[in-house]
Amino acid sequence: MADLSAFPITQKWTPQNPDVLQLFSFPTPNGVKASIALEEMEIPYEAHLVTLSDADVKSPEFLSLNPNNKIPAIIDPNGPDGTPIGLFESGAILIYLAEKSGKLMGQTASEKAKTIQWLMFQMGGLGPMLGQMGFFVKFAGSQWEDKRPQQRYVAEAKRLLAVLEKQLDGQDWVTGQYSIADIAIAPWLNALNFYESRDMVGWDDHKNLVAYLDRFMARPAVEKAKNIPPRP
Repeated sequence: MADLSAFPITQKWTPQNPDVLQLFSFPTPNGVKASIALEEMEIPYEAHLVTLSDADVKSPEFLSLNPNNKIPAIIDPNGPDGTPIGLFESGAILIYLAEKSGKLMGQTASEKAKTIQWLMFQMGGLGPMLGQMGFFVKFAGSQWEDKRPQQRYVAEAKRLLAVLEKQLDGQDWVTGQYSIADIAIAPWLNALNFYESRDMVGWDDHKNLVAYLDRFMARPAVEKAKNIPPRP
C-alpha cells in the first residue's frame, strides 16, 4: 500500500485507497477538467470534495498541496520517478494525465504541440475572461453603476467565442481530434449558462459552438464526471 503520509493534505482528506490517484476538487469548470480527464483516460482515482470555503481551500492541509489555494489538485502515488507526486493547476494536471496515460494529447510532436496550444488558449484567455465576465454579469460586479468593466469582458468573451467558432468550422473537435484541449475548453463554454450570459454574448448565433458543446456534454465520461466530487 502506498505511503502518502508525506502529504499533510491526507490528514484532512484521508484516502480510502492510497494506491490510486487522489483527486481534491469541486465541480466547477476548472474542477471538472480533472475528473473528466480521469474518466476519459480510465485512470483509477479517488475523489475528495474540497469546498470553495476558506475552511477548505485556505486550510493548512490544502495549502500544503496547492499554495495558490485553488482546486483541483492531485496526488499520484505512482509518480513518474517511482515516488508519489502532488500537482496543482488544472492545465498542468491535464498534461500530466495525458502523458501518463498516452491518451488525448495526440501522437506526434506536432499534434501534441497543437493540443497544448489550444489548452493554453483556454488557460490564458477563455477561462479568465469568462470568469471575469461572470463576476460583472451575475455576481457582485453586476451591481456596479459603471458598466465599462462589464462591457469590456462581454466584448472579449464575444471575441474569444468567434475564434473558437472559426476553429470548429468543418471539424468536431478543436484540434480535429478529441483531446485535453476540449476537456479544458468545453466546461467553460457550459458555464455561460451558469453565468446567465448566453444571450448577452449571442451564444445561439455560434452554430459550430452550440453543436460542439452538445457533442461534448453527451459523452458518457463527461456525463459521469460533471458532478465529481458530488456536491453536498
